Amino acid sequence: MNSSLLTAPPSSQHSSPFLNPTPFRFSTTSLTERRRYRISVVRSSSATPDPLTPPPPSVAPDVFGGRRELTGVQPLVDSLPPPLRLAGSALIVAGAIAAGYGLGFRFGKSQNIALGGAVAFGAAGGAAAYALNACVPEVAAVSLHNYVVGCDDPGAVKKEDIEEIAKKYGVSKQDEAFNAELCDLYCRFVTSVLPLGSEDLKGDEVDTIIKFKSSLGIDDPDAAAMHMEIGRRIFRQRLETGDRDGDIEQRRSPVQAFQKLVYVSTLVFGEASKFLLPWKRVFKVTDAQVEVAVRDNAQRLYAFKLKSVGRDVDVDQLVSLREAQLSCLLSDELAEDMFKEHTRKLVEENISTALSILKSRTRAVLFSRGATPVVEELNKVLAFNYLLISLKSHPDADRFARGVGPISLIGGEYDGDRKMDDLKLLYRAYVADSLSSGRMEENKLAALNQLKNIFGLGKRETEAIMLEGTIKAYRKRLAQSVSSGDLEAADSKAAFLQNLCEELHFDPKKASEIHEEIYRQKLQQCVADGELNEEDVAILLRLRVMLCIPQQIVEAAHADICGSLFEKVVKDAIASGIDGYDDDVKKSVRKAAHGLRLTREAAMSIASSAVRKIFVNYVKRSRAAGNRIEAAKELKKLIAFNSLVVTELVADIKGESSDAASEEPIKEEEAQIEDDDDEWDSLETLRKIKPREDLTSKLGRRGGQTEITLKDDLPERDRTDLYKTYLLYCLTGEVTKIPFGAQITTKKDDSEYLLLNQLGGILGLTDKEIVEVHRSLAEQAFRQQAEVILADGQLTKARIEQLNEVQKQVGLPPQYAQKVIKNITTTKMAAAIESAVSQGRLNIKQIRELKEASVDLDSMLSESLRENVFKKTVDEMFSSGTGEFDGEEVYEKIPLDLNINAEKAKGVVHELARTRLSNSLIQAVSLLRQRNRSGVVSSLNDLLACDKAVPSEPLSWEVPEELADLFAIYTKSDPAPEKLSRLQYLLGISDSTAAMLREMGDKVLQIGAEEEFVF
Repeated sequence: MNSSLLTAPPSSQHSSPFLNPTPFRFSTTSLTERRRYRISVVRSSSATPDPLTPPPPSVAPDVFGGRRELTGVQPLVDSLPPPLRLAGSALIVAGAIAAGYGLGFRFGKSQNIALGGAVAFGAAGGAAAYALNACVPEVAAVSLHNYVVGCDDPGAVKKEDIEEIAKKYGVSKQDEAFNAELCDLYCRFVTSVLPLGSEDLKGDEVDTIIKFKSSLGIDDPDAAAMHMEIGRRIFRQRLETGDRDGDIEQRRSPVQAFQKLVYVSTLVFGEASKFLLPWKRVFKVTDAQVEVAVRDNAQRLYAFKLKSVGRDVDVDQLVSLREAQLSCLLSDELAEDMFKEHTRKLVEENISTALSILKSRTRAVLFSRGATPVVEELNKVLAFNYLLISLKSHPDADRFARGVGPISLIGGEYDGDRKMDDLKLLYRAYVADSLSSGRMEENKLAALNQLKNIFGLGKRETEAIMLEGTIKAYRKRLAQSVSSGDLEAADSKAAFLQNLCEELHFDPKKASEIHEEIYRQKLQQCVADGELNEEDVAILLRLRVMLCIPQQIVEAAHADICGSLFEKVVKDAIASGIDGYDDDVKKSVRKAAHGLRLTREAAMSIASSAVRKIFVNYVKRSRAAGNRIEAAKELKKLIAFNSLVVTELVADIKGESSDAASEEPIKEEEAQIEDDDDEWDSLETLRKIKPREDLTSKLGRRGGQTEITLKDDLPERDRTDLYKTYLLYCLTGEVTKIPFGAQITTKKDDSEYLLLNQLGGILGLTDKEIVEVHRSLAEQAFRQQAEVILADGQLTKARIEQLNEVQKQVGLPPQYAQKVIKNITTTKMAAAIESAVSQGRLNIKQIRELKEASVDLDSMLSESLRENVFKKTVDEMFSSGTGEFDGEEVYEKIPLDLNINAEKAKGVVHELARTRLSNSLIQAVSLLRQRNRSGVVSSLNDLLACDKAVPSEPLSWEVPEELADLFAIYTKSDPAPEKLSRLQYLLGISDSTAAMLREMGDKVLQIGAEEEFVF
């Protein structure tokens, strides 16, 4: 046997490929030639049928075969009771012996012959008696067979009757023939009870088999052997229908039959099935395959039980389902999944019905029945969900079927993005029905929340649908309130609207947005003709009061809607250009500015936005120009556009004349200029841009407007560069090229400077920024010439006069000229000082003189150079030959003058002192050997100076006599007593030796010198 018996072949319903398909033959007569009849079950007349209890299985009346007839001596044996049969057997043997003895004696005439005849006839009689008793088990088996066949209902077979049959014939149930008949009857019955092919179990097969087995009184091992025999028959049938090219259903039938046999057998024998039913050994199947067979059939059986569960499930049904689950050996996890799947399918039926109604193309059905059928179906879903939730919290919930709880569509037909839109349609329909009364009840909110959970909709999706439906309901209620006059008659409009929002559970902020939208729509209707009259204003005011719209919202709406209309008028006016801004354009601008009832600030803001875009276009063309002259010409066009168009536009918006609009900024400008009169007078170019009567009358126009500028559109550097470009154009004039490569420069009069002043206003430059541009340009010219004059950094009287003349020519204020001169000279001086330090030509004394002359050495010399100056100064102090060391000077004053770290300077001093101390001794001995007395004294003084900086221990030398000579020479130089004493300590000369050296004087020196020379 192979594992294919527990693995169903593929089909349209369930696909399980064969593990080891093998073709084989088998006759299926015993499995297919069966008829069925219903087993009668005695019930109380008052008992109600259990919907979970399936109808009793039907068994064919000829399943046990026909009645058997007795043959030969069997009728005689059947008619004799056991005692009589035994007595008869004894009489037969005794009669045979007597007859044999009598005949032998009669015919043989001797005793021996008579005994031989008795033995022969006795043996024959014994054989006859044996034959008579030997057929008793067969007669008992026939009687048993006929008894079972004679029962119309196999359930009527009684164990007592079978025992009575065995007792009647005096046989045991373990008798081979009788037991074989019992096994055959049991095998036939089990075969007839198991459903055919793909037919599912009904659920009572196990109880029926157990009852019949108990009635027969067959032992479990014998019964188990019959189950295995049925399995072998199915196996042979599987071999006969195992052709790969055969019908799939035909091949699948034995597999399913074997799976049902395994499942039923497991339930019949319980735990004993593990050793009574050796499926794995006999049929080569695995434990996993057995488990699959049990699981699949348990699922099918439990699914059959679930079919009786409807939307009105009650406690008894759930308890019965739980018992059925346990009897089917189905796990809690699978039972829970199956129950949830069943409830989900019930809900899906309602949803499909609701969707078919909702999507019906025949609107007549919808109009005649309304949305009520859809809502009714959804209410059924909600009622079923509420019922399951309540049953989940029931006190006896542990006894209920697993899986009782809220319904979810996850994993079902409507679990997918494609079906989500359909669920949204249903949710939207329920929302609309809930709001149809004009208010949202609390129970409807709870129902919508449950519906959201059942459908698996997200929070954002449901909120969007709710908002959509609530907005429609709110608009409807609001329109009814306005048309009926209830809102206008209310004492508190805000309280009325708040109450309306609460009834609909609507967010007041969203309601405010609707009010704003309504106001905007009404405003657009009012301004359709291009202006707002008094009647329109009154209507808008009434609407604003009723809807409680804040002032800032109203202003924003007017600025947006009226502003867009005004912006169009402004753009048309600007597009007319310098020559097209006539009286008609002015009239349209004035009408729009005042007819749309815009505030002056809002109108100017709109005009500013449009004008600044044109200004920026002029600036872009100026930047793209090929040279400075062309760039200045584009800026000149910008100035003309501002004077002839923008100034008129601003005046029309304000309702003033262009002259009055331009006079005010000129007066303000003159007042600002007077504040910085000194600096303006010092710069010639600045004086020229000051407004003057003669130039303004010559130009025949006033200055342009300065309210709309490019201050916020361009960075300061770009604005100053544009101003500087036009300033250079005013200074240099226009260059015209003539044939033969010549150029003619045409100087401009002072009127260009007035245009420059207007350009400064357009660019949004302040007076300070304008002054800075003029000053920087003058300073740049002055610096170029001053660097040539001060090439060597020397400032003489003649050069000062020359620089003053240049300063007057460029018009640079004196303080800025002095700053430039100082910067140049300082730079030159810094280079010279740095060179002197590098070459060692600058000492601390000179540095102090430079500082007294207010020379900033810290900025001219780096810290490393100043540290080198300090190190060089200390080194010179240690090699001066004076023997002096001033700690305050070295550790405090010099670092302060050089602005270096005092602690770091002290470390440098100590390091130099230690190095110079030993070098000074070596140098003194060297000079002693050279007979240079003054050099010896200087070296010893350097040694003492180093010792003052870093006190030292007594020094050692290989030739002590040389140390004595050094001391003697230093003694003759009339040193200070403290120096002589310190030198004696450093050279390690005792007091007695020192006294002797003082007494001997030059003699010692000469002798020592000669000995040294000879040596």
